[in-house]
Amino acid sequence: MKKNIEQVQTLLEALPYIKKYSNEIFVIKYGGSAQINPILKDKFAQDIILMYLVGIRPVIVHGGGNKISSMLEKLQIGTKFVDGFRVTDEAVMEVVEMVLAGNINKEITTLLNEHGTKAIGITGKDAGFLKAKAKNKEKYGLVGDIINIDSSVVKNLIAEKFIPVIAPIASGEEIGHPGYNINADLAASKIAEGLNARKIIFMTDTQGVLDKNKNLIDTLKEDEILKLKDDGTIAGGMIPKVDACLEAINGGVRKAHIIDGRVEHALLLETFTSDGVGTVIKK
Repeated sequence: MKKNIEQVQTLLEALPYIKKYSNEIFVIKYGGSAQINPILKDKFAQDIILMYLVGIRPVIVHGGGNKISSMLEKLQIGTKFVDGFRVTDEAVMEVVEMVLAGNINKEITTLLNEHGTKAIGITGKDAGFLKAKAKNKEKYGLVGDIINIDSSVVKNLIAEKFIPVIAPIASGEEIGHPGYNINADLAASKIAEGLNARKIIFMTDTQGVLDKNKNLIDTLKEDEILKLKDDGTIAGGMIPKVDACLEAINGGVRKAHIIDGRVEHALLLETFTSDGVGTVIKK
């Protein structure tokens, strides 16, 4: 009986959040261990389904850098990074699209569909959803910055009760362009802004933003982030994550979250409990 009461109490704790977030769009950047570990993949699918069933409208944006590197190695195509971006010529772009759109995207949609949802995979090329221009063609090749989002493409899918799963590849402006490789964090941020999402959640392989003593920082605002970047507390791979969060909230998204995807059911814990499990970034 005591266990049953505790379960009911947990449901009651979630109730205010379920009411608050009904029919709201959440953009979820799916990556790290949660995208690789079979157990975490299954927990992720369960979380997405529960969120969907209580009225949240999840939109998933995924990366796939490790699988891209592995495939390039198998095909004996060289790859290198400059400033954290994969230098992308036409041969690399072909592999990027093959892995992201043909492999990872379909793996995620199949996983969700097998758990009982209606997930559909797209890239930014589909229906002209994402248009981009070269970030710096001489330096990075076909790495792009998004310049236009046709949000109606995804909104129509949501209206038809689909869960969109988006691979971060964009069309170029000219006919016959091979497309652009887009950083998945930045793509998620732009998509959240274009959809007027309530939240954007980045699933990572760290607890969130940590202070100098490696303790989790629960909440951050822009001025605090700038100070932490200046003194080196926020460094390395966390910099593009917090930059993507800031871009999203400055574009109208109410809150951005960086959570540890290695924690089982991290999405539910962050969304439906008062304590959460990561760092919240807000205005």
